[in-house]
Amino acid sequence: MNPVSARERVVVVGAGMVGHRFVDELVRRDAGGRFEVIHVGAEAYPSYNRILLSEVLAGRADLRAIELPAPPPGVDVRRSATVTVAYLDRGVVVVEGEELAFDRLVLATGATAFVPPFAGLEQRPRNVHVLRDLDDCRDLAGRALTAKSAVVVGGGVLGLEAACGLRNRGVPVTVVDLDQHLVARQLDAAPAEALAGQLADLGIDVRLGLSVQEVIGAYDELVAVRLTDQSVLACDLLLVSCGIRPATELADGAGLAVGRGITVDDHLVTSDPRVFAIGDCAEPPSGVTGLLAPGWRQAEALAEAFVSDLPAVVELPEREGLRLKAVGADLVTAGVRDRGRVVTVHDPAGRRHVELVVDDDLLVGYTCVGAPDVAASLAVAHERATPVPTDPLALLLPAGGRGEEATPVRMPGSTTVCRCNSVTKKQIVRAWEDGATTVDAVAASTRATTGCGGCSSVVCGLVDWLNESDPATSGTRNTDVTQGPTRVTTDA
Repeated sequence: MNPVSARERVVVVGAGMVGHRFVDELVRRDAGGRFEVIHVGAEAYPSYNRILLSEVLAGRADLRAIELPAPPPGVDVRRSATVTVAYLDRGVVVVEGEELAFDRLVLATGATAFVPPFAGLEQRPRNVHVLRDLDDCRDLAGRALTAKSAVVVGGGVLGLEAACGLRNRGVPVTVVDLDQHLVARQLDAAPAEALAGQLADLGIDVRLGLSVQEVIGAYDELVAVRLTDQSVLACDLLLVSCGIRPATELADGAGLAVGRGITVDDHLVTSDPRVFAIGDCAEPPSGVTGLLAPGWRQAEALAEAFVSDLPAVVELPEREGLRLKAVGADLVTAGVRDRGRVVTVHDPAGRRHVELVVDDDLLVGYTCVGAPDVAASLAVAHERATPVPTDPLALLLPAGGRGEEATPVRMPGSTTVCRCNSVTKKQIVRAWEDGATTVDAVAASTRATTGCGGCSSVVCGLVDWLNESDPATSGTRNTDVTQGPTRVTTDA
């Protein structure tokens, strides 16, 4: 069964960050209007930045602030819609009872939160939560208004961000983690110690080397948890942050090859050549990543493959950086940790830890806890691959006590402002020159701020500076100058 339209119909299932990026990339590249795109998403909301849900939970952002740019004109967006089944032999998917024919099917179904089978959960006590979508976030924020104490199971990035968000709302929080130190997948013990000190200063209790043995309820309400050391923690809010599981039900039901995720080859093709999978739901030969940057690279590569009629070629980052978005806790790490010379400043009493990894006179990796200005300076040195000083400790002393990245006037045009989307200052200036005179407009034009959100303050500062430089003609001029409040850096 073929679509009635002469155009190739592409049905995209999943309106999360990766599905949204694929649709945007495909339409941007499809100058001739070759493809008809139908985008199906189960949530009622426009696509949003899931990474920033912890900011919403902390009360530092609202839905408007985390919305992704609207889909390009011409995309048929189906919200609050579920694909119940795919009949690959007939080339159709069933969406809310309606059969939609497709020429190509892209699965970006993402993942679901994993909840271990703790004893007592079968009784379904109220106020046991996960944080995976906007409804989860709103439920948590609502419960935080009256909760007397919370337990967060999982000391990874999301668990700590959520714990800090709940603490910012005034809820006493205990974090329980099975590992021997926090954020064990990304950190060694030393920086984790400094991070634990920051959490202690916030009043967050951390219990390591333990897990939940039993969830205790009374009259259908959560009242406590018993840990594996047999201690009991009274709580009326439990947040489980124990990782994710790829959403493979649709693919499995359609007869596609499924392992831990939807099995794809190096070109993102499933066991059916008309069906592709990207993002958290996909399992390429390298394995399931569960990270955003690889999913975005997959989306971009697949969109290019559709337009060019060539196999998708996915170039993955060497190692995705990490920025902890938590009220009162500061952590940034990027690059590699397993080669070269390592220079470390460890100050747990000051809640600080800085680690530099130097190889062949270049900064190839860094970790900063409790030193945001140093982190900004190191990010510039790492991104620009500038030679390190003879004594690498000099990198810990940014000029004037501030990172170069923090000063728009002094920032070179080639400086990468948004690392998630590889957006430079030069590209932001060009967007402003073309009329993008607000942060939202810059985001729509360049995608800056739509990743981890760590660059939001810098982008806001750049836009304010540019508008102040010439408010009467903002977005209408094209200058090529380098310094001062009326001179815009656009050089490479």
